[in-house]
Amino acid sequence: MAEKVLVTGGAGFIGSTLIRQFIEETDTSIINVDKLTYAGNLSSLGLGVERLPTYIFLQVDICDDNALKQVFIEHQPDAVMHLAAESHVDRSIDGPSAFIETNIFGTYKLLQATRTYWSALPAQRKDSFRFHHISTDEVFGSLSAEGLFSEDTAYDPRSPYAASKAASDHLVRSWHATYGLPVVITNCSNNYGAYQFPEKLIPLVTLAALADKPLPIYGDGQNVRDWLYVDDHCRALRLVLEKAKVGETYNIGGRNEKSNLEVVETICAILDEIHPRSDRKPYNTQITFVSDRPGHDRRYAIDASKLERELGWKPLETFESGLRKTVEWYLNNAAWCDDIKTGRYLGERLGLVP
Repeated sequence: MAEKVLVTGGAGFIGSTLIRQFIEETDTSIINVDKLTYAGNLSSLGLGVERLPTYIFLQVDICDDNALKQVFIEHQPDAVMHLAAESHVDRSIDGPSAFIETNIFGTYKLLQATRTYWSALPAQRKDSFRFHHISTDEVFGSLSAEGLFSEDTAYDPRSPYAASKAASDHLVRSWHATYGLPVVITNCSNNYGAYQFPEKLIPLVTLAALADKPLPIYGDGQNVRDWLYVDDHCRALRLVLEKAKVGETYNIGGRNEKSNLEVVETICAILDEIHPRSDRKPYNTQITFVSDRPGHDRRYAIDASKLERELGWKPLETFESGLRKTVEWYLNNAAWCDDIKTGRYLGERLGLVP
């Protein structure tokens, strides 16, 4: 296990979960580099984390190569886990430029800074160093009713977000092939869990239900995603960093294919049980079908058998157990939700092409 890990995007949803795991379960020192865009929230790291000797936060934009260079010089990491990214498909439709800048140009800047640093390391540290790039299954495009995404699936991105992540994947592989940078790549399915920014489906629907607002379903609600509990994902990321061979790619999925309508119906059923409406009507009466998202991929599904077979990973949560924990967390953390929404996102519809 690397003694000191530089995590980009560590104030985001997946990044903060990963850092909490490192802090709670290991002695690894963490350098959290985050620009603190609208979706970043340092409170997601937990109270008192800033006082820990094994944790440091640096507000740095990964597009700033001089700042990145200084981070490497001062803190001398043994590995980089790159999670910093613009990540919401609907926002990429409204404003693709931020996705091109952060996900492509920012990844390039980080690769260059890492390469410069890594090239100067002593032989033993150079051999053990890793650059772990965390990506998405959206780079593969859309599946029909059958089949799964494997590590060999051809790329077919269909949104500005997916295209920007596909480009960043290719950049990382090319820095390995051309310069020898020791990289590993993971592509994950849809994450859910505590501390997720409420523009995403599960927190958006949960909070809208509690506020007695309509629960919007795009199109016919039959678009399918493979759902992965964020804590299971982060356990996989740590395992890949520790054990994966240089140059390898691993898909991470929860084997939980659910249509969007199924997800929303399940959230409603959980709320009916643990937090019924005052009028005793079922929450699914709030479901409203709205116009579909442009270019909405029909189905994603991950084949994670390589990760399971080679590194021994298995998810600990089922979709049902993970979703219940998630809904309960949002019920019990209204202050966090109110704080992160204030002035940043009020539940409005995004991604509508004029």
